[in-house]
Amino acid sequence: MGEVLIPAPRALHGHLATPAGSGPWPGVVVVSDALGMTPDLRAQVEWLAAAGFLAVAPDLYSWGRKFRCVVATIRDVARGRGPAFDDVDATRAWLADRPDCTGRIGVIGFCMGGGFAVLLAAGHGFDAASVNYGALPKNAEDILTDACPVVASYGARDRTVRDAPVRLPRILDAHGIDNDVKVYPGVGHSFMNDHPGALATFAGAGGKDAALPRLFTVVGLLSKPLTGLGFDEQATADARARITAFFDRHLRPPVR
Repeated sequence: MGEVLIPAPRALHGHLATPAGSGPWPGVVVVSDALGMTPDLRAQVEWLAAAGFLAVAPDLYSWGRKFRCVVATIRDVARGRGPAFDDVDATRAWLADRPDCTGRIGVIGFCMGGGFAVLLAAGHGFDAASVNYGALPKNAEDILTDACPVVASYGARDRTVRDAPVRLPRILDAHGIDNDVKVYPGVGHSFMNDHPGALATFAGAGGKDAALPRLFTVVGLLSKPLTGLGFDEQATADARARITAFFDRHLRPPVR
């Protein structure tokens, strides 16, 4: 595992993790939340590799000044098109062309990346998508007509995604698309993202972001009435098991 340079239109840095043993393996492109390349995002890449997937997270904010990158990426997701989509498409193609990849690729996203994964599920060459607390666009019924199979996870306390947990399976079922959508009671937004824990580990190793765990704690407390924000180990374990099983079903060839 380690840092890589992805030959996207804007030449992105990324974090790649390789499974143990001998490949080739199916691939997964990991799309971050709005915070970008964090220790938590690297941890997401690494658990997918431990589950047997060649996983890479492109740093969508590495092509310029961070504030400009954040604004541009959020704008592209809101529009459903733009250079950020070109960057993810290039990441998928780069991963699929690697000799240690089978060519079957999934995409997984969290928060902003979850909304991104919804938009990437159709017309972008992915074979399965994992949507984690991602909002749906108003025209989701049209966008998802030819979507790949989708596994999605939401927290019951998260008000930011509106009716996405109800609309998404209804839309996918109407189009005959395999899906697994689950709402976890008692948890809220970002329940799979352990930012304080990952950052504390990073800071303990001498990282430059030692103050960030306290920042995330404050943000979590302020936003909790709306989002229920907070990592939940039990719900995360269940969601990861569902995602792994779903990706296994759709990204690995059947054993004959």
